Formats: sequence, C-alpha cells, structure tokens
Amino acid sequence: MSRFAVFAIAALLFLSSAPASAATITFFTDPFAGSTALTTPGRQVVAGEPSIAFIPGVDQFQFDLAAFGPYGVGPNILFANDVVGNIPGTNVNTIVLRTFDDDANLATPFGAGNAASLIAGQLTTPTPGFFIYFNQGLGLPRLVFSTNLDDNTADLKILARMTNLTGPGGQAAMENFTAANFATITTVPEPSSMLLLTSGGALLAFLRHRRGKA
Repeated sequence: MSRFAVFAIAALLFLSSAPASAATITFFTDPFAGSTALTTPGRQVVAGEPSIAFIPGVDQFQFDLAAFGPYGVGPNILFANDVVGNIPGTNVNTIVLRTFDDDANLATPFGAGNAASLIAGQLTTPTPGFFIYFNQGLGLPRLVFSTNLDDNTADLKILARMTNLTGPGGQAAMENFTAANFATITTVPEPSSMLLLTSGGALLAFLRHRRGKA
C-alpha cells in the first residue's frame, strides 16, 4: 500500500471520529467540460449536479480561477443576498436569491432558468458569476454558474444541490448565506492531494448530514 493511501485512510478515519466542523467544497474543473451547451443555440441548463449538505455561515464554496477565470470570473467575490428587487445592478457576481417564485403561482415550476431570468432583469452589466436559488419543484437550494448573469439566454451549469436545506426551513436558511461562504482560489493542490481534500470535505458533509438525522 502506498504512503498516500495509508495517509488518506488515516485522515478519513480521523474525520469519521472528529466533531463536525466547517467543510470546504471546491470546484476546480471547467463547468461545461463534456457538454455541448456553449455551442448549442439558446440557453442550455446543464444539470447532473452532486447532492451535498451545506451549512450557511459555516461552510464554504471555493471556485478555482483556473476553471472559471476563462469565463471572466473573479478575482473577487462581489456578494448580494436579497429579494430580486434589491439586488444591485452592478458590482455583484455572486447572488443568493431570496425570491422564490416568478409568477405568483406556486403550482408552476421555478427552476434555474426562471431564477436566472429574474436576476438578468435586475443586472445592468455583463457579469459571469454564481447564484443560489430555491428550486420550487425539488424543494431545496441549488448553486448555479452562469456565463452571464445579465443575459436571460446565458448558459447555466448546476454545480450542487443542498439536500439538508429542504422545505420552508431551507427557504428561511437562505438569509444566512454570507460573502464568507464563497471564495475564489488561484492555486490547486497536486491531483493526489486534491483527491484527499475533496474526499475529506465530502465526508464531513456526509457525516454531518447523518448526525443531523440521528
């Protein structure tokens, strides 16, 4: 067994017995890799996102600029958390949308495209970036990357769904997201180290979710 494998197993055993603490979830690959979305006319919404547990105000999403920088993201997180009418038109690239419907009819879908269109109607300058919205059909928040938050035809990639923030309690938790929950990074560990860090972060989130159900 390699030294890395021994270290990884030891680290995971430690994480399984340690108290729940902050988790870091890092996105370090091109969000549209393997997709034809960017070459297909019209807005494309690419799903297939992982299910995660995330605690607003504690955990952190990190976006590697090697993956998102080519789309124009960064280097800074410019954050807003509010209903759509209060989102600033400029100087914002990361939004938590606390508007949960777009047509005053809870029986109709409110998905990523609907949320993105609301945001696009509010912004006034081209801006690639991220948003979290509450999916009406799934009953939980999803993290989304948009190639242009100001464009209601921009392609979207769903990065994650937060399965611990469901129902009315999940909607209420949306106001607890802060700028500290988001960060850009400019360096990426070696692949073996990234595997360990990603596994550790995922395991922390999984264990926290399990303990919350116990």
